[in-house]
Amino acid sequence: MRENELIIYRNFDNEEILNDMSRLFEHSREGKIDVTGDRKTLYTCMSRLTELAGKSGFYGNLWHCYLTSLLVNHENSYSMATEIRGKVEGTINDIALHDIEIFKDFFDYDFTSLLHQLSVPEFNVLLDYHACSVESRMYNHRIRDRICTLAQALAKSSDAGEMKDTLTQFYKEYGVGKFGLHKAFRISHTDDGAQIQPIKNIRHVNLEDLVGYEIAKKKLIDNTEAFVEGRMANNCLLYGDAGTGKSSSIKAIANEYFDQGLRIIEVYKHQFQDLNDVIDQIKGRNYRFIIYMDDLSFEEFEIEYKYLKAVIEGGLEKKPENVLIYATSNRRHLIRESFKDKPTLEDDDIHRNDTVQEKLSLVDRFGVTIYFGAPSQDEFRGIVKELAERNGIHMSDEDLFLKANKWEMAHGGLSGRTAQQFIDYLVGTELSH
Repeated sequence: MRENELIIYRNFDNEEILNDMSRLFEHSREGKIDVTGDRKTLYTCMSRLTELAGKSGFYGNLWHCYLTSLLVNHENSYSMATEIRGKVEGTINDIALHDIEIFKDFFDYDFTSLLHQLSVPEFNVLLDYHACSVESRMYNHRIRDRICTLAQALAKSSDAGEMKDTLTQFYKEYGVGKFGLHKAFRISHTDDGAQIQPIKNIRHVNLEDLVGYEIAKKKLIDNTEAFVEGRMANNCLLYGDAGTGKSSSIKAIANEYFDQGLRIIEVYKHQFQDLNDVIDQIKGRNYRFIIYMDDLSFEEFEIEYKYLKAVIEGGLEKKPENVLIYATSNRRHLIRESFKDKPTLEDDDIHRNDTVQEKLSLVDRFGVTIYFGAPSQDEFRGIVKELAERNGIHMSDEDLFLKANKWEMAHGGLSGRTAQQFIDYLVGTELSH
């Protein structure tokens, strides 16, 4: 079977369909069809392709979409080289062409004889499949559309060389594998070390959705743009009152700069000891990674901050240029201090000041600190009014502000989050009547 002749495009995820379909092609070409067994195999492949379409949102020719998904997800020496430089020279180029020639055969296969031999005309519906409107659970709609469009382009290629050039251009523009097709990730610890896993559905908040905090947002945007453009940039700490948009701003940054190669990896405090492993996996890739730590703070007995300090700045190995750390916190100093940190005559730690400075030095390792404070009453009203206009709420300012003031007094005080929750309440209740 031809898939056994592949050299670098091997060991795919979900490769059972490829193996079974390749075996059916061979049986058909050699006149060795086993009607009962092969018919069962083909229906099993149809089931798997339909299930894949449901998970991925694929449409059009599902066989071509499946083959394309194998190619765009496969990280190998050729695909990872071309995501950085585009076209490459040398022997690996020839090996890749050899494998693409095999895929060209798969793309060009004429199902007419096979479907006639097995009496399975139903397979044709998978060659012009219309997806339902339910959102994909595997890809966001932009990535799904890119894969389906690439599948059409690959199918139209006149030869393996043109197919290879089309695929290489895709690698250069969008990348390969999970980092090329997803914008946000989380990590999990396994026996084999830290595993970086895609977050399939990230809240699609945009920077313009965040009302107010223009100075803070500009500071964050300027630093991020410098980073994605390959200029010098700093680690960022966003701190301040709860509900003021710190986390939403970073999510918006991830959405805004995804097309420019920005990726975000969410890491929790208990996972800091895996940070070096994570960085080893992402350094050298053709993406810019933000390691994101939400609601970061440490109690005085917690020592995880030592791992973070070493990663941010310290140790023998230089932190890769394609990695920054962004964190949010309600605390300016991240590590809780107590009165016992203050020197006294009874102090049994003669180097108490060194101990305190070790705790406080963590903040200093964030080159940019951005403050998000609770809005004033007038600023809160401005946020409410702007959100009301965006959501089509029409009432007098007097009524709107009176209701907003009652809401914030009962729901956590003045903040952008409280304002949004108030508007959501109006949209979901009063405007529905």
